[in-house]
Amino acid sequence: MSRSRGRRLARAGIRDVAAAAGVSITTVSDALNGKGRLPEATRRHVREVADRLGYRPSAAARTLRTGKSGLIGLTVTTYGDEPFTFTEFAYFAEMARAASSAALARGYALVILPASTRQSPYDVWSNVALDGTVVIDPSDRDPVVAELVRQGIPVVSDGRPCGDLPVAAWVDNDHEAAVTGLLDHLAAAGARRIGLLTGTSTDTYTRLSTSAYLQWCERRGQTPVYEAYPAHDPCAGAVAADRLLARPDRPDAVYGLFDPNGTDLLAAARRYGLRVPEDLLLVCCSESAVYAATDPPVTTLSLKPGRIGTTVVQLLIDAIEGVGGGRPVQRIMPTDLIVRASSQRRRPRTTISSPRSPEQHS
Repeated sequence: MSRSRGRRLARAGIRDVAAAAGVSITTVSDALNGKGRLPEATRRHVREVADRLGYRPSAAARTLRTGKSGLIGLTVTTYGDEPFTFTEFAYFAEMARAASSAALARGYALVILPASTRQSPYDVWSNVALDGTVVIDPSDRDPVVAELVRQGIPVVSDGRPCGDLPVAAWVDNDHEAAVTGLLDHLAAAGARRIGLLTGTSTDTYTRLSTSAYLQWCERRGQTPVYEAYPAHDPCAGAVAADRLLARPDRPDAVYGLFDPNGTDLLAAARRYGLRVPEDLLLVCCSESAVYAATDPPVTTLSLKPGRIGTTVVQLLIDAIEGVGGGRPVQRIMPTDLIVRASSQRRRPRTTISSPRSPEQHS
């Protein structure tokens, strides 16, 4: 029996890569970490040798060498101390998956941080040595962001920050253009009084989307018809949908800003005997595949959270590693309106009789 059977094979080290590639250890380190002034051919050669040998840099060695943990955080601070399990929402779940993959691709691990805690959040997070943090939809003058930056931890925002919130970069959608486009879509489908389900928080997404709706109403000469509720409370969304459809100035179309609004509005419409789309046109912002199978399928606005998750992590790691010169970076991502039956009025069927044959005249 071979002595090596049952034993773990020795892991290739940086010295092995250097020897096999015919270069110094420093050159291997620079080539694999994207540093130094090396010819691209040398970097490619070193990476090919490292891949062939199965070499992977040691996270512990990197921590000792750079003083960095290789951990980055991700959280939502929009709702303060209110309980909010953000990964249960399709947008946040997809965004977190993409962010995790992007982090691993650059040698970092993503830590999902609690969205709320009765203690100071940054006191809790101080138990984890983070190199940087992604904050989703920070609220106006967010104290958590300010404290993280004060402690020297780079922060990148998923959502355009309000005022002078000191983030290293932010990524967001053009919410004004997205809302204007979908309202125009509803109007073109025959809507004359479009309502809105919105939130009570001060984050940029809610604020800009609501503002775009109000401006659209002003341009069109329509009186705004909307209900606002605390979006972290799922029960409050169903109540708000019911209130909106119970109004004497009930809308004939509704846009819901949040993931559950589509199902809440469908249920409320059934209670009031309203048919979708004949009596009520409906659009909501969601990444959930559920809306392709509802009755009827619901038109959704996608904010492309996968692309946003990848981009915020790339920008955060650039800030951690000093790439980009330290200037705040701003990125706008496209949206996609996925049109389904709920926002398209059915045309009345016209029955055309086939021409009779000459024999039928006789």
